[in-house]
Amino acid sequence: MKHYRTFRDFWPFYLQEHARPMTRGLHYVGTSLSIGLGLFAVAESRFWPLVALPVAGYGFAWISHLIIEHNRPATFHYPLWSLAADFKMWFRFVTGRLSTDLTRAGIRADGTIDPRFRL
Repeated sequence: MKHYRTFRDFWPFYLQEHARPMTRGLHYVGTSLSIGLGLFAVAESRFWPLVALPVAGYGFAWISHLIIEHNRPATFHYPLWSLAADFKMWFRFVTGRLSTDLTRAGIRADGTIDPRFRL
């Protein structure tokens, strides 16, 4: 795996590791559940939802890499950047701006990567 020195350089790699729409979709489910559990924990002053955060967030993500993307999650090499990128990907999707980033990373609508862009 290539060594990335900046988050800016890491971001296109992260997107290529999440090229298939279903992979991203399962990440969105996990991230949304994590956000919901975190908000619930704070609003209700309860501890147990915080224990479920990693299961919700990483569970959906890792299953998507295993079953759909057939690659190893970037979390194992870049844990903090992967977490930040997951929230960035979720936010860009929710705000309708992710397609620009996917195009810049060479990811086609069908989830394939243009060979000229492969990192």
